[in-house]
Amino acid sequence: MPAVSIASRSDSTGAATTAPDARTTGAASGIAATPATAVASDAAIAAALAADRAAPNTLSAAAASAERAREKKLATADYRQMLADADATLKARPKDAAALLKRAKAKSYLKEYASALPDYTSAIKYERNNPDAYYNRGVNRLMMKQYKAAATDFATAIKYRPDDKESFFGRGVAKMQMYQYKPAVADFSRAIQLDSTYADAWEYRGISYSSFDKLSEARRDLERAAKLNPEAAKTLRRYVGTDEGKAPIKPAPAPRTPRPMPAKK
Repeated sequence: MPAVSIASRSDSTGAATTAPDARTTGAASGIAATPATAVASDAAIAAALAADRAAPNTLSAAAASAERAREKKLATADYRQMLADADATLKARPKDAAALLKRAKAKSYLKEYASALPDYTSAIKYERNNPDAYYNRGVNRLMMKQYKAAATDFATAIKYRPDDKESFFGRGVAKMQMYQYKPAVADFSRAIQLDSTYADAWEYRGISYSSFDKLSEARRDLERAAKLNPEAAKTLRRYVGTDEGKAPIKPAPAPRTPRPMPAKK
């Protein structure tokens, strides 16, 4: 089972920059790459169809990604302040979905995953069409190794925000953890179509390909990941070796707990 982590590295926040040439690359094993204009059109149509189903004031996928990136850079003291602010609001308004979600995220950032889960569930109870609540509960469930439930949460987040690359990536990670490598490839491919510079998606699609012996596809993806993020070169060497003739390291390592929400001391 491959090592899996979400946003455990400095460039894995989901706020990747854009590259001019990558949108049409990455077709393999029956999964066709899509030209940039077609991807944008598909995403726009899907987002428009979902707009009347998502919660009011739902952030766009790009804005949500930027907000996640910002929050991940906060210090422990900031997360504790988030928790205190949410507690104060909930004393006055116990059914405030936004405050429940804020408190749940603060607990997740503080690695209080079991304690966060009821707040996520309550936030969803009072605002059932909020993709951020489902996405963050999905990440929290990944941390708790509840992979099937996490995949369901990411799928619901996608329903309400169909162009959210990080929800596709999260669902792919959950599927990897359940050894569903071919379905994981499809999710990572969609994340790549939405953002061709998404280094983690290239990396984990490469790992998935290597898990069912699609080594040429794995090499291509891992080489692309290493160009986007030099730290992925370690994964390239581990799973497919190098062009210099070095063999891949076998067997694949045991999975490690994903770390999507690092808290600074």
